[in-house]
Amino acid sequence: MNRDLLWGHLLKDNAVVMRGIVKKYGDFIANDHIDFSVRCGEVHALLGENGSGKTTLMSILYGLKSFDEGEIFLFGERVDLHSPIDAMRCGVGMVHQHFMLVQEFSVLENIILGHEPMRHLGQINYTLARQKAQALMQKYQLFVDLDAKISQLSVNVQQRVEILKALYTGAKVLILDEPTAALTPDEIESLFDIIKSFRNNGLAVILVTHKLKEIQRMADRCTVIRQGRLIDCFPVDNISEEKLAAKMVGRQVMLQLARRKKEPGEILFDMQNLCAHDYRGVQILEDVSFSVRAGEIVGLVGVQGNGLDELAEIIPGLMPWTSGIINLQGQVFSQHHVRHMMDAGLANIPASRHKHGLVLEYSLGYNLVLKNISQEYAHKGIIDEEKIFAHAAQMIEKFDIRSPNGPFSAAADLSGGNQQKIIIAREVNDHGRILLAVNPTRGLDVGAIEFVRQALLEEREKNKAIILISYELAEILNLCDHILVMFRGKIVGRLSSDQADEQKLGLLMAGGGAA
Repeated sequence: MNRDLLWGHLLKDNAVVMRGIVKKYGDFIANDHIDFSVRCGEVHALLGENGSGKTTLMSILYGLKSFDEGEIFLFGERVDLHSPIDAMRCGVGMVHQHFMLVQEFSVLENIILGHEPMRHLGQINYTLARQKAQALMQKYQLFVDLDAKISQLSVNVQQRVEILKALYTGAKVLILDEPTAALTPDEIESLFDIIKSFRNNGLAVILVTHKLKEIQRMADRCTVIRQGRLIDCFPVDNISEEKLAAKMVGRQVMLQLARRKKEPGEILFDMQNLCAHDYRGVQILEDVSFSVRAGEIVGLVGVQGNGLDELAEIIPGLMPWTSGIINLQGQVFSQHHVRHMMDAGLANIPASRHKHGLVLEYSLGYNLVLKNISQEYAHKGIIDEEKIFAHAAQMIEKFDIRSPNGPFSAAADLSGGNQQKIIIAREVNDHGRILLAVNPTRGLDVGAIEFVRQALLEEREKNKAIILISYELAEILNLCDHILVMFRGKIVGRLSSDQADEQKLGLLMAGGGAA
């Protein structure tokens, strides 16, 4: 079969064909002649390291970014996609990792935003919109309260709204960018069922993910991109996690790290009888008490909505509490104060790198010294940029931070994984001996996950007290010396690492007994 005939069959059999896609940023090549195709009724995983170019490729398919060379075909027709509106008209929808919803609008208002059916007098036909939304929910078993405000909904329900938004526009190709990054195990199972319904209804689903088990379980085929180049495309049947990881990173990856047994030292962090209420006066934390010693990692787990998120903001002083104390290396706090708690020796890898971790408009170099720029990188009020960028160059090399313009790149221009590495580099180089890490590997590729987890174990070896809050049970089990389980604002389980497994933790997280 000649090349033209093969190409004709490729166009006929696939919902998406991207051929020879090139995207450049100056001298930096984000996509280097990439070929990519997806069939109808297929779940196709797109796998690559942070900064490998996969998000760029999907942004091109969704019309968010232009490209320098190549062609795009949708359902056999060559298309020019200059904006997301063009992509939607051609049947492409995208659910971003960071949701794009109007918090004060209802679910229905968000679903139809920009695509409102109108009556003759210029009024929105909400009856017709509701009927169409309900038909989509029934077809894909994707149920949401259409009258609820977005601000009242959990993360997984907000994600359903984003998916319904895409389906409402007529999407036949659905791009899911890191769809499980903020979901609990039960919510991930629910999402898997939804994706199966997409496949059964003939949608072409592109699953952009770093989670190897999800690829094994959900995908029919997988395309691997490394440093902007196409590495391989293959069926997922019977491929191991180790082989997937090696294809993505280009080397063998340690999926499980060895944690050396060691005797912990003195107590560096101590929380006693802490209670907290939300803005409505509803109690969200009740008599929470635990301590962490030098050279010890204590993990906290729980289903979202049971107090972990609030605890993650209270510990570094971002949120007030009602009663109780936090003792940081002998300094006792009965009320929150970010600067004073930081000065008392607390470093923080926050849950939201955009909200609490970085100033996205600032350079990589400035973000690395945000906490101590006035003490170490300024003299008589004058900032020493030469010193800042020299320090940044060292951190870039040590933490393998990939940046198109070295220390001068804006943080916003880096991939999510490299943004996370900036925060980790800054916080583990902090002079304090207490480290709070909240979902530190969320959204990272397997190579970066290995790096972050190894960094936490190295800080443990330096006799730091580490508090790890994570929704990744495998991460908690691999890294922690002791594990605390939260349920309805209380600690309901305290287990050592040799007592715990996913089944025990899952039972406690659901309120099934105490340990």
